[in-house]
Amino acid sequence: MITYLNGLLAAKKPTEAIVDIQGVGYRVLIPASSFQKLPEAGHMTRLFIHYYINNNTDTVALYGFATESERSVFERLISVSGIGPKMGLAVLSAMSPTELQEAMSSGDVGLLTKIPGVGKKTAERMIVELKDKFATLDLPATGSIPSASPEKTAARADALAALEALGLSRALAEKKLRVVLRAHPELISAQELIRLALRENG
Repeated sequence: MITYLNGLLAAKKPTEAIVDIQGVGYRVLIPASSFQKLPEAGHMTRLFIHYYINNNTDTVALYGFATESERSVFERLISVSGIGPKMGLAVLSAMSPTELQEAMSSGDVGLLTKIPGVGKKTAERMIVELKDKFATLDLPATGSIPSASPEKTAARADALAALEALGLSRALAEKKLRVVLRAHPELISAQELIRLALRENG
């Protein structure tokens, strides 16, 4: 069982990272929240790993997180019937662990259904099955994460790529980003752009 990977960050995208450990490159799937916390390629990094085996296809995937709290939340999410790893990453890309904890505590179905792929029944099931499990998590206070790049164009490009990877069409992703940027022109964090875009109706 792999607990974490500590190595050279060979490459990164909003949805994945390649970690080089003694000449072996590990492809790790990540949420947008972890992407923003990664250093630039060429620097050392550590990702906390969830080792996933799909028993139906006998395939293996590594899911990585910048913090142990993100991994704990992910593992609780995929324990819910109907929520697989892809949706788990989508949830963490749209909401921080603390925001999820607050949504579970308050039973906010409406907020959860703004996440792509999460319908009312799934949101209700998440609250029923995870409310008590989330209550015991010791999570940091909600706070914005500074962007690794100072350029808004880079942040927008990263956000667009992540939204497409999460299943949105390019046209819809661009539309959502335009709405967010009109309302928040000061944003330079791809993570915040992604979160707000995923919550944007329409």
